[in-house]
Amino acid sequence: MVDAGELLKWYSHARRDLPWRQPGVPAWQILVSEFMLQQTPVARVNPIWRDWVARWPTPSATAAASAADVLRAWGKLGYPRRAKRLHECATVIATEHGDVVPDDVDALLALPGVGTYTARAIACFAYGKRVPVVDTNVRRVVARVVHGRADSPASVRDLADVDAILPDDERAPEFSIALMELGAIVCTARSPKCGVCPLSICAWRSAGFPPSTEPARRVQKFAGTDRQVRGKLLDVLRANEAPVARAALDVVWLTDPAQRDRALDSLLVDGLVEQTADGLFALSGEGGEAGTSNVLVN
Repeated sequence: MVDAGELLKWYSHARRDLPWRQPGVPAWQILVSEFMLQQTPVARVNPIWRDWVARWPTPSATAAASAADVLRAWGKLGYPRRAKRLHECATVIATEHGDVVPDDVDALLALPGVGTYTARAIACFAYGKRVPVVDTNVRRVVARVVHGRADSPASVRDLADVDAILPDDERAPEFSIALMELGAIVCTARSPKCGVCPLSICAWRSAGFPPSTEPARRVQKFAGTDRQVRGKLLDVLRANEAPVARAALDVVWLTDPAQRDRALDSLLVDGLVEQTADGLFALSGEGGEAGTSNVLVN
């Protein structure tokens, strides 16, 4: 088991100064942070989140923005489909939930772009509910401290494992955040700082730190991928408020025209980019009434 007293005492002085974890932050703004933090480091999210919530502090404010403005504000966070889903999520909350983020896990799961982790994170972090919240950091801490393993793959047992160690009192929400924080800054995947771990009992440490038996995770490359090409194409469109000619997009990736065409087509299919009737390209919602094509026309 994890000693809640030890963990919370450590968290009280070791916690990072994350603006979305401060008291009084509305549920919507916490939800925005959770969308942005998916597969993205805190340092990159922090300034964009601050600008976003200052500009669009509520779901209705976000829903009223154009899809193009939302994609521009998303900037370099990557995986821009998250921005599109966040915009859709804001629209549903504004129109179907009275501009209030639901506090029920099942209702949260019904929102666009909200999955198992995000739904429970909002219920816990925004509304103080005692629900297990499992991300990669939490999963790693539980694998080591409770089960004596270096790491663990995602499993249907994850929620039950975390639920079993949650305090049965008002400390549960802060315990959940502290557990996540421990995995992020101490019990890290590589080079864990066991010498400064606040937990006096750890099954992995007691077992002599046995190595992982899981297959090594492949590092996901970025350079030269379709993701990189998509990002370069979006950069051009973000920088132009009017539709641009195909030539302005072609020059960003000359090494492999077929890959560039594939990346552009995928942006059209995803609804992030539009092609106008006269063959120009723009961010979604910025191409005018005729800008609705999701099939690349050469």
